[in-house]
Amino acid sequence: MENRKNLGMLGEDLTCSYLKKKGYGVIKRNERNRFGEIDIIAREKSGTLVFVEVKTMREGELKPEDQMKKRKIENFRKSAEFFAGQNEELIDEKRGWRLDLVAIIIEEEKNSIVHYENI
Repeated sequence: MENRKNLGMLGEDLTCSYLKKKGYGVIKRNERNRFGEIDIIAREKSGTLVFVEVKTMREGELKPEDQMKKRKIENFRKSAEFFAGQNEELIDEKRGWRLDLVAIIIEEEKNSIVHYENI
């Protein structure tokens, strides 16, 4: 179990670096509420608040995107709505907020990162 936790933390670290390179500002990590956990909360350059779910797998396993089942997406949305309702000052009225998925495959030579916006 510890290995899986370390893999998840590595994926979140890689995602934070990736987002920062794209001009996002990371606000929070591992935000928990009664609906679940939000891996990363960030702000896009445009001002949009972005809730990011990170799925990380090792090379040769299934695709990380396959882990996002309907129930997981619904809980992710509920967690984001709850956070947004509790932190309205973080929401830009014109830009709002959205849900993103970052799927990472850890490979020997080079890691693969795919960013899905507005899932």
